[in-house]
Amino acid sequence: MTRLAEATLPQGDLRLLETGVAQRLLHSTELARVAYVAKDGTPRVFPMLFHWTGAEIVLSTFGGLKVRALRARPGIAITIDTATTPPSALLIRGNAEVTEVEGIVEEYAAAQRRYAGEEQGAANVAAVDRPGTTMVRIAVRPAWVGVLDFVTRFPGGTTPDEFARRGQ
Repeated sequence: MTRLAEATLPQGDLRLLETGVAQRLLHSTELARVAYVAKDGTPRVFPMLFHWTGAEIVLSTFGGLKVRALRARPGIAITIDTATTPPSALLIRGNAEVTEVEGIVEEYAAAQRRYAGEEQGAANVAAVDRPGTTMVRIAVRPAWVGVLDFVTRFPGGTTPDEFARRGQ
């Protein structure tokens, strides 16, 4: 997809997952910031390692309050972004599919290798892989996608000139 074609896709279009910005972030070692609504109705955000399968963002955990909350209210928002200038951000919305897995979630091991390297990733997995280990696989198939790069794509769908004039 050309940069011009990328710039003309509307926010929300799933084809934005194919853009250079999205692909860089999906294969990066940036953390996913995951937002959901807790049991008490308040919003929560937590950072997590993630793995992109090509169709789903998979988050792996050992359970807890967020799992119960996601089972009750599966709506989820995910941001993967950089702390660079200009920043890049991939925004994803969808529903979480929560599944208990006996042993280590395959995508957890893949994420550990991507974030920490082969040797340290294997050591990280070995440290938690014990008989009786149960993990939770949280899979999110994107239903809405947004991309911001602050070069061609800006918040609110503004053009570079409109964005530059903000606050003047």
